[in-house]
Amino acid sequence: MISAVLCLLCAYAHAVELTSTGSTAALDGVPYYIPSTPYATIPNFQSQILAGKGSGYGGIVPVTVVKAASATFTLAQLDQTVATYGEEDDVWQESFLSVVFIQYDSSAPKPNYIFNSTAIIASSNQTSTISVLYSSASTPIPPGPYFLTSEGTLYQPYRLYADISGAFTQPLIPFVGNPSEFSALPATVPGIDSPGVAVPSRLYYSKTAEKPLAGVRTGIKDIYDIAGVKTSDGNRAFYGLYPPRTVNAVSVQRLIDAGAVIVGKMKTSQFANGETATDDWVDFHAPFNPRGDGYQDPSSSSSGPGAGAGSYPWLDLTLGSDTGGSIRGPSQVQGLFGNRPSHGLVPLTGVMPLAPELDTAGFLCRDPTIWAAAAKVLYETNITFPSGHAKKLQTIGFPNQGEVASDPFVAESNAVILNFLSQLEDFLSIKATALNYTALWDQTKPDPDFPNLDIFLNKTYPTLISKEETKNVRNPFYADYAAVHDGRKPAVDPVPLVRWAFGDSLPASELDVAINNKTIFMDWWDSHIAINETDFCDGIILYTAGVRTVYRNAYIPSPKPPFGYDDSKISVFAEIPDFVVPLGSAAYNSTITNHTEVLPVSVDILAAKGCDGLIFQLVEDLLAAGIVNVTEAGQTITGGEILLRRGWGT
Repeated sequence: MISAVLCLLCAYAHAVELTSTGSTAALDGVPYYIPSTPYATIPNFQSQILAGKGSGYGGIVPVTVVKAASATFTLAQLDQTVATYGEEDDVWQESFLSVVFIQYDSSAPKPNYIFNSTAIIASSNQTSTISVLYSSASTPIPPGPYFLTSEGTLYQPYRLYADISGAFTQPLIPFVGNPSEFSALPATVPGIDSPGVAVPSRLYYSKTAEKPLAGVRTGIKDIYDIAGVKTSDGNRAFYGLYPPRTVNAVSVQRLIDAGAVIVGKMKTSQFANGETATDDWVDFHAPFNPRGDGYQDPSSSSSGPGAGAGSYPWLDLTLGSDTGGSIRGPSQVQGLFGNRPSHGLVPLTGVMPLAPELDTAGFLCRDPTIWAAAAKVLYETNITFPSGHAKKLQTIGFPNQGEVASDPFVAESNAVILNFLSQLEDFLSIKATALNYTALWDQTKPDPDFPNLDIFLNKTYPTLISKEETKNVRNPFYADYAAVHDGRKPAVDPVPLVRWAFGDSLPASELDVAINNKTIFMDWWDSHIAINETDFCDGIILYTAGVRTVYRNAYIPSPKPPFGYDDSKISVFAEIPDFVVPLGSAAYNSTITNHTEVLPVSVDILAAKGCDGLIFQLVEDLLAAGIVNVTEAGQTITGGEILLRRGWGT
């Protein structure tokens, strides 16, 4: 009997698999995640260099790798090099100077000064042990911070940040040696409702022609497939039903191939439908817009990408999608550069469809230089940056000079917009003219029996998204869920349910009507709006979404299908680029804080289809001229600690 039990226990013991998923540690109060797989092992490692350094956490010691510029690399040059590390990188800190490895190509001449001895690095007043690290030219160890074991094994640490704005669904880390496959980050940081997001050192990366996005920390909207992890589409049942994806979306793979560092998947309103915080969000809590009082709606559906880019200086770029405004809305309310591109610039393979006739992939970020570099990667040869600028400038619905709105919030916003227009006119050496395209439609519409645009396109958008999403997403999802849950339906948020029900109420022929109306408007726009008279990309059109407060603590009416037409739908139906450019801020009286706060003011720029590069180039040149600026993360577009963050620590 005893032997039988022992045999059973032996069999059970052999069936147990214990796998390390890495560990966390704090270095001088800064939290880090240390992967379970080492990055490299130092050849011919001499463990005596760690003498007196203490056992550290788990027997590891913080060290810094520095690349030598030549065999005559001096201690003065070392001091100059590490003096820049703290400015360039948020992962490295002076405590990593405990040991410094100066890396030489193994074929280089031996250095002519003594190593494995101590020296004081003047810029940090740090006493360091200096040692030599020889590496093959083909497999160098990137400079930057590491944790070192007594066996000479190097681990690349990730700094952990708290997701205090609730922007992420799944923080991710890549598999060591395979940057195209990911797993969920098995680490967090102390704090209430603040999962950790891990970022690697910026010092590990150098941009090249082949890797123009090397080291660019990027968040991905959770409708894009990422290999190794599940896609949620903002729905808990959908996330639980389907296995991890095995292939990256085309858009994501292009970014990875260009060197982008994917740090996580970010929240989307459910199935990319427009939802307003907080009532509409059921499965997941809406991310927090960091601007102003911190309790404004983040807009949707690229809510996580917008809130993350607005909140976190350690996040450089986010990938969103725009069907009816899902990049532009979050960009406007969070003071970001954001683009809805010309339709069809990049295949949307591996992306949840809302309406394929309208869906696009674009970015939200604070720095237009990164924005443009990412666009060249994502859109490849479908985008061209011209050498010149627009020869024609038009505006839609702009405020009039000399007229002051009664609402001080609107009045200040109008002043910011008009000041930008004046500077843009001077920069381009042209005067803007007003475009009343709705009146032009009434005069030149293809069929005199067509109504005005408000009526003609009133049902076009809700019909397209509801008929297409029920067919492409809901129906297969419901069938798959029912098959494994005894015929049950999954829980779905109110907004998509209302929209899908509207689609169900329409005959199949209404989809054809909507597509036809969209096409009629697109053809009319191409032939009547003068933005490509002489050269293909010869003009731009400006409009503004205005400013308003949308408090997330206010109850809102029950959702309805998104009927109606406004200027933001021009690009949706005409398939042209629509870019958001932040300009400044305007003050309002917050009912949350009882103080005067400020919110971003922006402008939208339109161009002809395929002329995306015209706008990107213009914005880059306006940046160089000081007319637009890189925006900052924080309470305002010029920085400042987010109100909620005060007292949170890391």
